Amino acid sequence: MQALILGGARSGKSAFAERVAQHSGQPVVYIATAQAHDHEMQQRIAHHRVSRPAHWLTVEEPLALATCLQQHAAPERLLLVDCLTLWLTNLLCLDDENRLQMETEGLLAGLAQLPGDVLLVSNEVGLGVVPLGELTRRYLDTAGRLHQQLAAQLPHVTFLVAGLPQTLKGTPLCIG
Repeated sequence: MQALILGGARSGKSAFAERVAQHSGQPVVYIATAQAHDHEMQQRIAHHRVSRPAHWLTVEEPLALATCLQQHAAPERLLLVDCLTLWLTNLLCLDDENRLQMETEGLLAGLAQLPGDVLLVSNEVGLGVVPLGELTRRYLDTAGRLHQQLAAQLPHVTFLVAGLPQTLKGTPLCIG
């Protein structure tokens, strides 16, 4: 099973993905993409760490996501990536268009080759006003294109609204 789980800020997408992972009964590798650049983000990361089951392996990888997935994927194992939009932000802040392109192409090409299950969590940011700043517009464009490519490629896409999962593609994901 490979799935894209989208939602806005505080929509419940991460909690939903974690319930799907727990319900799978498989060993879980949680791949965290966030970087703690300030105190508030440090607190968010700490909160997420303590809320996850202790037996899950947590890997922090802010940039080389495709390589990380390849290293940790295995039959009868579930990889949970949280989240793609933070990963894109990290890449965009490098201001290296080649690295951004290489990493996103690597992710898209590598997913089909991975053994085991993968849940990709991401923020749907295209439902609001188009921002004025160039970097923010670039972020929205990049995230939107990535989401469209993943949605076309993956068998399951779920959108969370107010904690309620809406199946957009494939069968509903099991949460027990």
